[in-house]
Amino acid sequence: MPFTRRHLAFAGAAALGAPSLLRSMPSLANSAEEAAVNKAVEALTQAMLAADRAQLEALTAEQLSYGHSSGKVESKKEFIDVVASKKTVYKKIELTEPSTTVVGNNAIVRHTFSAEYESDGKPGTAKIGVMQVWLKQEGWKLLARQSFRPPTPA
Repeated sequence: MPFTRRHLAFAGAAALGAPSLLRSMPSLANSAEEAAVNKAVEALTQAMLAADRAQLEALTAEQLSYGHSSGKVESKKEFIDVVASKKTVYKKIELTEPSTTVVGNNAIVRHTFSAEYESDGKPGTAKIGVMQVWLKQEGWKLLARQSFRPPTPA
């Protein structure tokens, strides 16, 4: 089959477009991974609301470091025991201002965490900033979480 100008034009366009297509492929992969991480964040939120020990176990890494805005840091066992035993009962959790960045097998998630809860029988509310680190390990698992009190406006 002889090559025509049309074939050459198509080949040239494909050659010029291929690098930009290849550059966009990681971002497509990242957006799929970001969606998977966001799904895991939502599943963790639902597990906290339901005090679902099995889901909390499945969604957290063995090395979990769970930091509270008070400075208290809990291990995986401590975090799960507090929620699953209903020492703290979450009535409502709302995550706003989400941001998710995937870097290899890790993801950084930031959001504002607003909650209504009962701790040791006393009702309370919280509105704090949160940063989470997720690890891709047989699905996405929470490796670290640190919350902080937002700065007071001047």
